[in-house]
Amino acid sequence: MPLRHSTSTFRPTRAGWVRARIVGNPLAAWVLPACLGLATLIPADVVAQEPRVLLELEGGPVWQSSNNVEVPNDGTATRFSLTDLAGTGPTWAGRAYLSWRITERSSIRLLFAPLTFTETGTPSSPLRFEGEDFVAGTPLDAMYTFNSYRLSYRWRAKSTEGADYWIGVTAKIRDATIALDQGGTSSRKDNVGFVPLLHFAADWRLGSRLRFGADVDALAGGPGRAVDGSLKLGYDVDERWSIRAGYRTVEGGADVDEVYNFAWINYAVASVVWRW
Repeated sequence: MPLRHSTSTFRPTRAGWVRARIVGNPLAAWVLPACLGLATLIPADVVAQEPRVLLELEGGPVWQSSNNVEVPNDGTATRFSLTDLAGTGPTWAGRAYLSWRITERSSIRLLFAPLTFTETGTPSSPLRFEGEDFVAGTPLDAMYTFNSYRLSYRWRAKSTEGADYWIGVTAKIRDATIALDQGGTSSRKDNVGFVPLLHFAADWRLGSRLRFGADVDALAGGPGRAVDGSLKLGYDVDERWSIRAGYRTVEGGADVDEVYNFAWINYAVASVVWRW
């Protein structure tokens, strides 16, 4: 059935209880301490000699390829597709990276990446979500939020005349919300949790100013998985400024008693890089 898109921002009428939990993964026990502790091993005089900061601001349109939900994941709720209910988009999203090179080969990177889809659709069949029932044939507001905050430790494993390669670990905080509102009936699920990830990046120099880069944070295992990867073509305007454009994909989710949610999201991105 065709979807009716809303131009107003959806505000759920009932607040959810935010739960923080660590995904059942053995890496969770050491990734965050490693990410924070490795920097303390760097001698202070070395850090002082080679400070370098990089800021990258990225933005562009975002589409949902799939987004399947069941809350709770115990057989009492309806498993449904948010993309079928509220459309694939696009919406607009941005993110910001702030990197600090602490030695010639190692660096720390912070990421702030907010993302929210807010649409209106009409369900073709009844839905039960987080203890509430939603009827078929009546417009329903849907909100999907997946904000990501990350701290990465990166080590340049190899450097050649034409390329650089990095490996590392990432500590990610996931701040997610799924909310439905239909007239006087509303329900939402909030989830805040820690996710450990592995990091890989590469930068290939195609000429004096042109370059091609890949950047991935990912891990799979236990009850879920998470992948955030990009491919970008870049141009160095000068020693301080660069522009980049390319493709980003985010995929993953969790299959636990509390929630079932797997999403695949695609971005067309452009960014500006400033070094100092």
